[in-house]
Amino acid sequence: MSIAWTDDPGSVNWSELSELYRVAPLGNKSPDDLALVFGNSMFRAFAFDAGRLVGAGRALADGRDCAYLCDVAVHPDHQGQGLGRQIIERLLERCRSHRKIILYAVPGKEGFYGRFGFRRMTTAMAIFDNQADAHVRGFLVAP
Repeated sequence: MSIAWTDDPGSVNWSELSELYRVAPLGNKSPDDLALVFGNSMFRAFAFDAGRLVGAGRALADGRDCAYLCDVAVHPDHQGQGLGRQIIERLLERCRSHRKIILYAVPGKEGFYGRFGFRRMTTAMAIFDNQADAHVRGFLVAP
């Protein structure tokens, strides 16, 4: 596997990224929404194998206090080969000057992210556009 890396959103086919999120599986995200959120993110990492988009991730950041890693996806054909680890490492390297780095992850992946030093927060809270679905999927605990 020879991966080519870029952080340039101009090199991304947003429909291809949308399909990557669908098969990863991280849900359905429209190409237009992905172009918007990656364009508004301070840091990005895109991984290509033979010209095919196989991994992506991004971080929202304010430049000093808080960075937030999100939307890390790896194509199923490339999972288990260290690509997710490389995406996280690339984003963390870019975020190191921040006082805190927060991560939002799919339930069940805590062990993976714990290897990078992430720990559970006792005060994290969220509002989802579909609270009931977020609860069913394990993102929220009952009030």
